[in-house]
Amino acid sequence: MLRAGFIGFGRMGITHFSILNTHPLVEITAVCDQSNTMLNTLKKYVDIDIHSDHRKMISQGALDFVVISTPSDSHSEIIRVAIDNNLHTFTEKPFALTAAEGLETLEHLDNKPLVNQVGYVNRFNEVFIEIKKLLETGVIGEVKNFSSEMYGATVLKDSKASWRGKRNTGGGCMYEFASHCIDLVLYLLGQPDKVVGSIMQSIYSSDVEDLISSTFIYENGCTGTIMVNWSDESYRKPTNIVTIFGTRGKIIADKHAYKIYLKEADQANGFHQGWNTRYITDFAKSVRFYVRGNEFSRQLDYFVDCIEQKRTDNIASFAEALKTDVVMEEITKDAARSLVTDEVAVESSPILPKHARQLSVWSKLLKLIGRKYR
Repeated sequence: MLRAGFIGFGRMGITHFSILNTHPLVEITAVCDQSNTMLNTLKKYVDIDIHSDHRKMISQGALDFVVISTPSDSHSEIIRVAIDNNLHTFTEKPFALTAAEGLETLEHLDNKPLVNQVGYVNRFNEVFIEIKKLLETGVIGEVKNFSSEMYGATVLKDSKASWRGKRNTGGGCMYEFASHCIDLVLYLLGQPDKVVGSIMQSIYSSDVEDLISSTFIYENGCTGTIMVNWSDESYRKPTNIVTIFGTRGKIIADKHAYKIYLKEADQANGFHQGWNTRYITDFAKSVRFYVRGNEFSRQLDYFVDCIEQKRTDNIASFAEALKTDVVMEEITKDAARSLVTDEVAVESSPILPKHARQLSVWSKLLKLIGRKYR
């Protein structure tokens, strides 16, 4: 049996716990959280070791692996402690808040034979797995353009009281929401060579972004856009929509189905000319335990399988997640550059404010003088 410890026991921690608690090869022996209410509840109903300090839990737990579901700004430090104690590690996204921090953590791993995985769950969704196979076999020809969208009703008011509404703790749409959309692009099409035209916009939040858009450019001639909005109440659940245009056809996909348009029939894959539709129920296989979606169970079962088989070539490894962190950082820098004007110097925040910027009387006067003498 593999002995598991959980660090962070909020919504995602509980989700992961419910999945791994039913795994025949896993025994959950310890949980660490900062909430006294949660710890007291666990003490009352669950027969496992309870901790409020992850370092103490790791040093005393005789664990094989840990599952990290804490606020984003804490991931790197906890991962390094786990590595120092030779523990396999599954962490929620993001891997790190900066590319430099992520690279430092990756170097800390130092080629140790430890399974490492980040919770980019779209890589385990059957529809997106199928789309990746179709792209790799060239069914729609050379990819020329794409769009990757993600919408949800996560933030419908200013959540500044929560860590998700605070920029310095890794809150905001970028790391909490858009990271999934961006990672899906990298999984399907690879890392872009250039990021341009980026906007990070506030809708309700006062300190973080709620909407992100950007354009990706590839040296092979492919271009695409991302559009992410976690303040769209027309969506009941987080929704990914991917559209990919190629020289021989087009694919439109979400987590539940995909449509493919082909200029010519592809008998090898069972597609006729024109539009073809495939639903996830046509090819998905059952998982041993279902909660929130097959992909949530698949990613954790895959993680355990990698430990059992001593495989470190993980499809959602720290190294793969670092690529997503790099792109998110490039988008943030590009968005900051887009806010530079003749009148306003470079600002520390890349976020377009909720309301139009109000110029001071002095700024208005300087602007008027500048126009007069041009």
